[in-house]
Amino acid sequence: MTRILRALLPGIAALAMAGGAWAQGYPGKPVRIIVPAGPGGPDVVGRIVAAKLAEQTGQNFFVENHPGANGIVGADMVAKAAPDGYTLMVYSSGLISNKSLYKKLPYDTDRDFAPISNLVDNGGLYITVNPALPAKTLKELIDLAKQPGSHLAYSTPGVGNTWHVATEVFNHYAGTHLTHVPYKGAAPALNDLLGGQVQFMFDPGPGLQHAATGKLVVLGVASGKRASRYPDIPTLAELGIPVDADTTFGVYAPAGVSPAIVERMNKEINRALASPTLVENMAKLGGDVLPLTIPEFVSRQAADRARYGAFIKEAGIKVD
Repeated sequence: MTRILRALLPGIAALAMAGGAWAQGYPGKPVRIIVPAGPGGPDVVGRIVAAKLAEQTGQNFFVENHPGANGIVGADMVAKAAPDGYTLMVYSSGLISNKSLYKKLPYDTDRDFAPISNLVDNGGLYITVNPALPAKTLKELIDLAKQPGSHLAYSTPGVGNTWHVATEVFNHYAGTHLTHVPYKGAAPALNDLLGGQVQFMFDPGPGLQHAATGKLVVLGVASGKRASRYPDIPTLAELGIPVDADTTFGVYAPAGVSPAIVERMNKEINRALASPTLVENMAKLGGDVLPLTIPEFVSRQAADRARYGAFIKEAGIKVD
C-alpha cells in the first residue's frame, strides 16, 4: 500500500499544480453571473460586485436576470451549467429557504452548488408602509390590519421568497391577515408600494432612500439587532413580534468546479468588498458588506437554513 501511495503522489502533486496554474489564469474569458430574480434586490448587489470584479481581473463579469418560480428557474440553470467557473450565481437566502418551502426541487440545494463567498448582510427586512396609511407605528399598523374590512395588502417579488416568508411569519405572530400581492421582481413591488396600490412591504433596504424623502414610512426591522446605519429603527422583537429575517446575498458556482477557482474567487470577492466605494454603495441599499471565508460562508448557510426552516414550519407556510 505504501509503495502504491508513493507511486501516486507525483501524479496527485502534478494535478494540484495544474489546478493552481489554471486558477492563476482564471478568468481567461468573460464570466456570466446569473441572478435568479428580476431587477432590484440581488440584481443590484450582483451588478455592483460584477463591476468591481471586472476592474480587478481585467475580464468582463456580466449579469443575466433569469427570474421565475421564486428563483428556482435561474438556480436550476446554474446547477446544470458546466462547472468551469464561467457561470456563477448571485442570490439571496431564498436559495436556502426554498428547500423548506417546496416538496420537490429540480436540483439538490446542498449537493448541486459550490458556495464561494458571502457578499452582504442586509441586516433584516424593514417594515415600510405608504405614508397615506394612517399608521405611524407598528401597533397602529396591527390595529388597523385587524379592523373589519381593512383589506391591507403587501407586495413581494414573488411567492415563497424571503419577503413573503417574513410577512407570513409576521401575520402568524401579530394575528393579522394581510393580503399577499406577488410581483415579478423587487422593483415593481416597490413601485406599487410607492404608488399606493399596496400599503405594506418587508423591504431589504432599497426603500429606505424613499423613507428619507417622506415617500415611505419605516416602522421597524425584522432583525436580531438594530441596523448600525439606522439605529433609531426598532427591531420587531423590541415591539413584541419575534421575527428575525436577517438576509444575506452570496455567490455560488455549479458543484464540481475546481477548488482552486473557488478559492481564487473567494479572495477576489473579499478584496472587492474591501473597496470603500463598494461599501458605501451597499450601505445605501441598507446592507453591510460581510466578507467570509468559504468555511464561514458554509456555516452561515447552515444557520440560515435552520432559522428559515423553523419559521416556515411554525407559521405553516406551504408553496405548491
